[in-house]
Amino acid sequence: MSWLVLVVSGIFEAVWATALGKSEGFTRLGPSVVFGLGLLLSMGGLAYAMRGLPVGTAYAVWVGIGAVLTVVYSMATGEAAVSAVKLLLLGGIVACVIGLKLVG
Repeated sequence: MSWLVLVVSGIFEAVWATALGKSEGFTRLGPSVVFGLGLLLSMGGLAYAMRGLPVGTAYAVWVGIGAVLTVVYSMATGEAAVSAVKLLLLGGIVACVIGLKLVG
């Protein structure tokens, strides 16, 4: 159960990170509210997952999921360019996250 909560929390990390960028310094209400809710769900889930997982592994997986999804979202929406090198590097992050799960 801790792993499932951790993955969902990583998804919410990407949500709040994206919303933070779209809030324009908290001057836009909608993205600011999404940021706050995403942050609460993400941090709450991370805290829950850390009760059953090593802190270092849980944090690395959480950050990895959030980082990859944030970059993928920005590439999918055209905010960031897509390149083979970027995709290869994102694949490396995913491989490392999976590796942490397997050796943990």
